[in-house]
Parts: sequence; structure tokens; C-alpha cells
Amino acid sequence: MLTRRARTKIRTKIGRCVLAALAAGTLTLPGGAFLGAARADDVRLSQQDVLRTLDVDDAWQLTKGAGVTVAVLDSGVDPDHRDLAGSVVTGRDFTSGANPRGVEPVRLHGTYMASLIAGHGHGPDGADGIIGVAPEARVLSVRVILEDEEPGFRTFNSDARYEGVVAKGIRYAVDHGAEVVNLSLSKDMPTKDERAAIRYAISKGVVLVAAAGNDGAGKQTAPYSYPAAIPGVISVAAVTSTLRRASFSNRNSSVMVAAPGVDVLGAGPGDEYWVGRGTSQATALVSGIAALIKSRHPRMSPALVAQALSSSPERKGPYNTGTGFGVVNAYRALSVAATLARHRAVASGAGVLNPSRPLRTAAGGQEPIVVVRRDTGAILLYGGIALAAFAGSGAGLAVLLVLARRARRREREDDALPPAPWPSRLPT
Repeated sequence: MLTRRARTKIRTKIGRCVLAALAAGTLTLPGGAFLGAARADDVRLSQQDVLRTLDVDDAWQLTKGAGVTVAVLDSGVDPDHRDLAGSVVTGRDFTSGANPRGVEPVRLHGTYMASLIAGHGHGPDGADGIIGVAPEARVLSVRVILEDEEPGFRTFNSDARYEGVVAKGIRYAVDHGAEVVNLSLSKDMPTKDERAAIRYAISKGVVLVAAAGNDGAGKQTAPYSYPAAIPGVISVAAVTSTLRRASFSNRNSSVMVAAPGVDVLGAGPGDEYWVGRGTSQATALVSGIAALIKSRHPRMSPALVAQALSSSPERKGPYNTGTGFGVVNAYRALSVAATLARHRAVASGAGVLNPSRPLRTAAGGQEPIVVVRRDTGAILLYGGIALAAFAGSGAGLAVLLVLARRARRREREDDALPPAPWPSRLPT
């Protein structure tokens, strides 16, 4: 079922907010609320809490994401926004044909996510506007979803031609140089093609980060969201400014990590700025940290990147389905990644078998697993005991059956006897 955007206006110190619930039927953009135009200096100031939570200032002493391309599979990115200009490559539009001819894409949600990942600000020293987690990274925009106010929205969600757009978008991003793929979108069920595309991306060393979903309000366990719940994808939940799970954020066992997802500012098309809430925003922030890791360690496997992210939270506690292993910390993630980079994902050295080759005999001609002694006597003894126990249980069952039959026979015989005569005169 398709729903339109619900709008509620509120006042803030920055400007007029428009709350929006982006629901797209088969695909959902889990971004929540948005904010209208605001002064750029106010935007940077209002980003500080989120940036401080992620500890990006310390991380930027090591890297700002140079040399990494992050694919943003979304509704499109405005390449001319002053905080993204020069950092965006516009890739393929897999929604082509859904909108009527001549209709330009809105590109709100995609621009918003891209700015959180790789916004570089503007003005002297880039001090104004949105600064992303990886401001020196590049963005590859791949359009795989429409905003719900676009005229082709219903066509896109009902036409079978667009069922495989996410899988196609992932493969396109991998084949065009992306090291990280941001998926701030969700759907109820995965497809075979999406699973295959994710396997393909991971085999090429590409990190996939996806939104856990925004259906968690009032639910102890929320439904799984895809592609976040597909193995190999980093599933991200949203937290509040107090680092507690946001009420809307899905709670289930696919959640790996969490990031700020309430009142997060970002860029919109036409040099506007917006604020919102959702696991979309949290996902984009984590994608930015993944880009920082890949910048420092280009060959690090997706599994080790995920381990660095899940090991980074400052607040250590047991895993929980609401926030996973906790709220990510960019600097600590880079520190863990530096340690992991000294190790290989596959063991090496003398005596280690190559997993891609058949088993070979070890030194000395012995098989990898050697049976040292076979005690035939013990095998016969314990086997005999087991058989005797089985026979004994069978005999006991037979005795019980015989006794039950006898009892039933006696009951039938008693029922067949005539009743005792009633005395004609009571004794005096």
C-alpha cells in the first residue's frame, strides 16, 4: 500500500520544519523529518552534537576519506549543492521511465544522505554548511527510488520492471569503483537477485551499510528490514542525543551498530538544509566512518570493517537487539582497524592448508585426522549393553500390555454377572 508524505509544521531556532514520513510501498526511505532553508553558519553549529558523538575531530587527524568512493543508492543527489559540488558523480538512473517525460527528479533524500557522508561545506576553509563524516570522499549517485511526491511514484512501486532496481544498483556501484555502498532504504522481503548482488559486492571487497528500518515504535521486536537483514550487510539502528535507541528504530537480531538518528541536519537540493530523524541518517553516518576506514586500509575486507565498527563503541555492554554492539565511534574504529590490518583474514604459514585446494597429507605421510586405536572389544561390549537395554524395555512393554488386557477382560466378566437379589424383608 502506498502512502503520501504526512506533513506537520513546527518552529525551531533555525527555521520552519516539515516532518515527513517517507514510505514507498515495496521500498521505503527510512528518513523521517526534514527542515527548510536555514543559514549555513547555524547549520554547522547545529551539527556539533552529532559530530562530537561520532568523535570525528580525532578521526580527521588520521584521514578524511580521500581516495574512497561511496555509492549512494537513493533518490538521486544534487551535484550542484554548494556543500557537495565537485564531489559527486552522477551514475545510472534505474527508475527511468517511471516519471512522465520531462519531469526532473526531486533528489531530496539522496542529497541529504550524501551530505552526511561526504559534505565538504563551503565558504572560507569550508567553514559553513554541512560537513560530512568523510568530507574528502567522493559520491557515486545511483538512483533506485523515487520520492513519494514524484508523479511516477505509484508506477514505480507497482510496475514489475522496477522490482530488481536495488540488485542492479549494487552491481552497478561495484563495477564503477565504489568501495562503500550506502543503502538508506528498506523493504519487507529480499529477493534472490539482491542476495546475489550482495555476495558479488562482498566478493569484490565492497562494504554495504543499510538502514535497520523505522517500524519499531511500540514493538518489542520489529520486523526485519531488507537489505539490512541480509548476511554480510551492516545493519544500522538510530539513537537519540542521549544515546538511547530511538523509539521508531527497529529492534531485531540483524542490528549490528547504531548512530545518531534524531534531529540530524543535512543538505537538500537547491542549497537548502534539512533536519530529520530516521535510521536513514544513522546509516549515512556509519557509511562515512566505513569510508574513513577504507581510506586508511583500502584492501580491508568487509568483514574486518564490520568488526572495526562493532568494536568501536565507547560504552561497552552486552549485545542488544535495539542498538547492536553500541554507538559507533570514528576514531576508535580507525584504531581497531589499524590493529586488524596487521592480520590476515586467512591463516598463512607452515602447516596451514589452502581452503581452496583439496586436503593433502601432512608431513610424515599421515592423514590430517588419524585414528590412533580402535578398541573392538569396547565397541562390542557397549553395543551389547545398548541392545540388552532395548530388549529389556521391549519385554517390559509387553508385560504391561498383557496385564492391561487381563484387567479389561475381568471388567467385562464382572459386567456380565446378574445383579444380586434385593432382600424381601429387612432384618429386625
